[in-house]
Amino acid sequence: MSKSLYETLEVSQDASPEEIKKAYRKLARKYHPDINKDPKAEEKFKEINAAYEILSDEKKKAQYDRFGDSMFGGQNFHDFARGQGGADIDLDEILRNIFGGGGGGFGGFSGSRGGFQSSGFEFSEPDLDLNSRITIPFVTSIIGGKHHLAINSESFDIKVPAGVKNGETIRVRGKGKSYNGRRGDLLLKIEVASSPEYERDGDDLIKSFDIPLKKALFGGKVTIETMEKSITLKVPKNTKNAQQFRVKDLGIANRKSKIRGDLYLRANIILPKIEDLDPNLLKEMEEKLPEEL
Repeated sequence: MSKSLYETLEVSQDASPEEIKKAYRKLARKYHPDINKDPKAEEKFKEINAAYEILSDEKKKAQYDRFGDSMFGGQNFHDFARGQGGADIDLDEILRNIFGGGGGGFGGFSGSRGGFQSSGFEFSEPDLDLNSRITIPFVTSIIGGKHHLAINSESFDIKVPAGVKNGETIRVRGKGKSYNGRRGDLLLKIEVASSPEYERDGDDLIKSFDIPLKKALFGGKVTIETMEKSITLKVPKNTKNAQQFRVKDLGIANRKSKIRGDLYLRANIILPKIEDLDPNLLKEMEEKLPEEL
């Protein structure tokens, strides 16, 4: 016995109510005339709604399961609906005549294209936002700047705010999906590339700098390039390896408070090669340098 209503909803005859409902919602979205501009979409949409009205009602479903497509004169449901006038039919009235019953209707299969609703399912506008990921240079994440993108068949620059963190999301207005003359937004999840020079600790930055042994022992000045400018650091006598020096306000600008963090410079003492030292100095060092700290 042919039972084409199940074919209309693309489910098997032993499908559960949950499976029938899920299939209906999927197809209703696909063929809703506000989304699908194919001239035949409205006709298909009405058939889907009518099929669901029958298969979602326990009594109507039992009646249909008993008699199948013989209720439609032996035709499958698609051909039956087309024979009643296609997209201009009043399926409410036709199905009411077949299954009986007075009030309630079958969900409003009018020709209006605004606000189709049936069986408690109300069509909602599609989500037009587009989600993606980008990796930005470490320096750009700290001081901000432009970053070029090629997404969704478009090529454009975005503005990266200073201080953006790994895992944050940037919203780019009007670069999402299009529908009915409207455009969603592009939501970019940020991944910050690692830096060979810097570490980030909250709003503070940490950078290692090389210092010759002589300046570490006797003190002196060291020129250091930071992200924003060149600075001169005065190091004291007896500077230890990995000793840190704080430079105020050269860290990261907090995006909320606008207060800048600090830059911490970590000393990396460079030892001279033995073969480069004066032989007399080398001999004296070997004799007089303490063996233990």
